[in-house]
Order: sequence, then structure tokens, then C-alpha cells
Amino acid sequence: MENMLFLIPLLPLLGCLLNGMLGSRLGKSFVSYVGCATVGGAFLIAAFSALEIFSREPSDRLLLQTLWSWMAVGSFKVDLALMIDQLSCVMILVVTGVGFLIHIYSLGYMHEDKSYWRYFSYLNMFVFFMTMLVLGANYLVMFVGWEGVGLASYLLIGFWYQGNKNADAGKKAFVVNRIGDFGFVLGMFLIFLTFGSLSYLDLFPTVFHLYSTGNVGIDSPVMIAICLLLFLGATGKSAQIPLYVWLPDAMAGPTPVSALIHAATMVTAGVYMVARTNILYTLAPTALAVVAVVAALTALFAATMGILQNDIKRVLAYSTVSQLGYMFIGVGVTAYWAGIFHLMTHAFFKACLFLCSGSVIHAMGGEQDMRKMGGLSSKMPITYATMLIATIAIAGIPPFAGFFSKDEILWKAFTFPYYPMLGKVVWFMGAVGAGITAFYMFRLIFMTFHGKFRGTHEQEHHLHESPPSMIVPLMLLAALSFTGGWLGIPHVIGEQLGHVPNLLEHFLEPVFKNSHEIISATTGAHHHPVALEWALMGLSITIAVGGIIGAFYVYMLKYPSLPTRLAETYALHYRIIYNKYYIDEIYHAMVIMPIYYLSRMLWKVIDAFVIDGIGINGQAWLVQRGSRIFGLLHNGYVQTYGAFMVLGLVCILWYFLQVK
Repeated sequence: MENMLFLIPLLPLLGCLLNGMLGSRLGKSFVSYVGCATVGGAFLIAAFSALEIFSREPSDRLLLQTLWSWMAVGSFKVDLALMIDQLSCVMILVVTGVGFLIHIYSLGYMHEDKSYWRYFSYLNMFVFFMTMLVLGANYLVMFVGWEGVGLASYLLIGFWYQGNKNADAGKKAFVVNRIGDFGFVLGMFLIFLTFGSLSYLDLFPTVFHLYSTGNVGIDSPVMIAICLLLFLGATGKSAQIPLYVWLPDAMAGPTPVSALIHAATMVTAGVYMVARTNILYTLAPTALAVVAVVAALTALFAATMGILQNDIKRVLAYSTVSQLGYMFIGVGVTAYWAGIFHLMTHAFFKACLFLCSGSVIHAMGGEQDMRKMGGLSSKMPITYATMLIATIAIAGIPPFAGFFSKDEILWKAFTFPYYPMLGKVVWFMGAVGAGITAFYMFRLIFMTFHGKFRGTHEQEHHLHESPPSMIVPLMLLAALSFTGGWLGIPHVIGEQLGHVPNLLEHFLEPVFKNSHEIISATTGAHHHPVALEWALMGLSITIAVGGIIGAFYVYMLKYPSLPTRLAETYALHYRIIYNKYYIDEIYHAMVIMPIYYLSRMLWKVIDAFVIDGIGINGQAWLVQRGSRIFGLLHNGYVQTYGAFMVLGLVCILWYFLQVK
């Protein structure tokens, strides 16, 4: 399988090129087959590669294919190389598997779109760059994919570019991501300057050897700087404070695009990058503390914004920002495998949630306001059932997938080995955010599917279940939302079930082995009471159930006056949260407008006056005026030339007479 790794990114790239160049002429059937078959083929090759990985001994689970030497300048050498180990194995299956289901779903959702061929070309492009990001065997190949998904997201978010709102949303995503990417580039430069390599297979063993021999210590300034610069890139790509603002606006694109960006691919790239770089972060506890604090703030902050949103897709968008916070809490408290575990389960239930919302929007004729919905459960039973399963999963109720991954992260936060007290604060913020998540997600369910229909008669008349191409992916994702968490059953539960192992943690263990050794050597072995883990687990479930009961009390027991009374009583607080803390307005006033006025001043003064006025136009003016003056001397009249000759002779004679 090592010699076939290149086919995983190559097939989606071929789909992008074929649909982009020929799709408009060969029709929708050609576009559909090419768009879906290429991603499906990539998934099959990824699955066979995973089987090859599983069949090997844990110490030999690595597939590496070097395509060619990319750059060689002095001591700087980088190959275009692809790699699958345990970590990238999980990621590539999620990317191609969930991506394939989203492609199938798009057949029904986008069938009537006039730019059907362009949509699938962009979608294939997105998958191509994401596979490059995941499979890259060094940071430079990862960065190619990193930048590529930024480009593809810009094209997909602004796909319906005819309206300024959609085009602006695409530009916003592109610009905000470039801010983070600047940090990523600086981090790569510093890695090469410090360790002389960007290849994972060279860099990570070298760093561990330097630590073992005492040449690299814990919390060295250069290690902190590298990790924080890389994390700046992750805050942009994975929508953490303060660079999360692009993700809610990304809802401007088609709903399958939202599912692809939010669930399976782009926004999880930062989590994958930190997990891949685990040994560097383990040697920089200060950077880990920054990651954990930013993540906890993001998880709680975004959850509060989701409470009052009425656009069904925006509720899910803020939910994604919050859930990304939980993933970063996991990697930030050294539970790297738990962060990847939540990445995987989140891909299942969030893709399901977005595609279910697309099914609702499709049935409602494009309507996205939940206040104009209601009573859809009887009209769309499959969409309702699958969305309910995914909602229970994200709320963290056992035995659904989200419970196992979220609870593992909260437990690891509570027992953070480097900063125990900080870990407990992070746990508290995460637990509160989980309760809020359960509340606003079930608010979405109750407002959308229960009660009386609040839309128009025309909408009610056209309500129907979605076609099979949309329904089948929903059912598969709902099944994964229910069972996906069983791959990472916690040890305390596994012991009660008859020694059921934690398969995912055991599978990923070799990737994080060196980090675990460093943590043990630095902080010592920690043994926590089993009763404490059970108690925290029970408390987590109680908080989630409390959020569900709260939503049921308000939206199912028909207390519509309660939100109104609360809004009137706490008008200021309501207005602040409803307007998303005015963060976009603050950025506009403090960042965008100063840059705009500075740019305008530089244009008027430096460009227009100095460069154009004095530099270019000024020189032209001098030449023009000089030409007119000298033109008076060369007027074509002989008498004028003779007069100047006589004048010249007089001057010469006068000069010689003066000298004598």
C-alpha cells in the first residue's frame, strides 16, 4: 500500500480538474459520477491502507511514500512525501469517509443549482488539499494542504457570490485565516532554525533525544515560542478566540459545504496539527496552559452565543466553535488521544446535524429561521430521528458517541498533570459549557420539530422528506453518532463491562509514547481514585440532563413568556449575548476601520502625492517645462540661430578680455 498513497490525494484532484474543465459541457451525470467516485475511491484506498496498518505490529505501523525531492537548498531539504501512521490513519478515514457521504448528499441538495459542475469541482479541491494536509510527512507538505483548504473554503463559502453578503463571508474567512497562517509560517521557520528539519520522522526523534541527553529542557523559551506560533495558526484555522469570527459567517455557503468545513475537515486541522506536534507541546507546559485556557474560554464563550441564535445553521456554527474548544482542551491538557477522539465523534454527529439542517432548509424552501418552523417531526420523520440522535450525542448523554469523548476530555482536564489547579478551572468551564450546549441544542430540536407549524401555508403544503441521496447519508452518520464512541470506552466503564479495552487510546498510544514518558518523568506517576472519576462522570451527565430539562421546560411545556420576561428583566445582558458580544463591531471599529483609514492616508499621501505626484508626475512636469523652454531656442528660424551665435561670440570675447 505504500506505493499507492499518492492516489488518495490524486483522485480528488483529478475530480476537481475534470469537473472544472469538462463538467459544464458534459452535464450533471458526468459531474456526479466523477465528483463522488473520485472521493469514494480515495476512501477505499485509505481503508485498505488502514487494514495494512492494523495488520502490522504496533512498532511497525507506518506507511511512507516519497514521491520526489521537493527542495534542496544548502542544509534545507524537503521531500514531497506522504505518510500514514496511527494518527493520520484515523484522520484520513474521517476526512475521506465523511467527505464521501457529504458528496453523496450533495447530489440531491445541489441538483438544481446552475453551477453544479463548479460546486463539485470546488468540493473535490477541498478534499484534495485536506488529504495533503493529513498525509504530509513534513510541515511544508502540511502547509500546502493548510493553505489549500483556506483557498477552497473561500471559494465554497462565497459559492453563491452574486450577493455581497456571501462574497464578504468568503473574504472574511480568507483574511482571518491568513492572520493565523502568518504565525504558522514563523513557527516552521523557527523549527528549522532550531532543529534543522521539518520532517516528522527526523524532527520528533531528534527532539526526544535532545531532551533525553539534557540538551533541551522543559519550558525553554524557543520551545514556547514555536508552540505558541503554531497555535496562532491553529486559532485561525480551527476558530479559537480571537480568530473564531469567520466561522459563523461561513454559513453563507451551501449547507453541505458547512458540513464539510465544520465536521470532517478544515476546522479540525489545528487540532490535528497540535496532536501531531505533541512532543514539542509536552516540552512547553506554558504553551499547553495557553492552549487549554484559550480552548476553555472558547468552549464556554461560543456556547453562550448559541443560546439566542434563531438561524438553524448559526446555532450549529457556534456549536462547532464550542466543540472545537473541547478538542483543544483535550490536547492542551496532554490528553492528545482524547482530543483526536472528540474530533472523530464530532465529525459524525456534527456532519449529521448540518446535513439534517440542510434537509429541513430544503423542505422549507430555503427558510433558516427556527421561529418560522415547528411541527416538522411528523412531516420529516427520518430527518427528525437522525437529528435527534446526533443532538443527544453532542449533548453528551451515554451511550451516544459524544458522551465518551467529551467526558474523557473533562476528566483529563480535571487531572491536568502540569497545572492541577488550572485543570480544575478548565474542567469547570467545560462542564458549564456542556450544560449550555445541551440546552441550546434541544432548543433547536423543540423549536424546529415540535409544536405548531409557524411558517406560511405554501411552505406547509410543500413540506416533504428529502430524497434517498440525502437520507441515506443521514442514517449512516446517525448510526456512527450512536456507536462511534464505543471505540474509546473509558477504563473505568470498560472494567465494569468485562474488561472491554479502550481501542482508540491503545491504537494511538505509539504516536504519543515519548510525550507520556516526558510527562511521567517531569510530574511523576499520578493515581486518581476511581470513585472520583465516577463522580465527575455522573456530575457531567447530570449537568447535560439539566440543560435538556431546561430546554424542555421552556419550549415544550409552553412557557413562551419566560424568555420574554428574562429578556425584559435582563435587557442589557440579553442584548449583549443576542448581538454576539458585539465582537464583530469591536473588530470593525478597532481593527478594520483604523487599517482602512491608514491605508487611505497612505494612498493619498505616499502613493498619490509622493510617488505619483512628486516621483512620476513631478518628473514628467519638469521634462515638459524644460522642453518648452528649450523649444524656444530651437524654433527653426535662421535669424534666431544667428543671433544666438553672435551673442555667444560676444560672451566669449568678453570673457577673454576680462581674463587679460
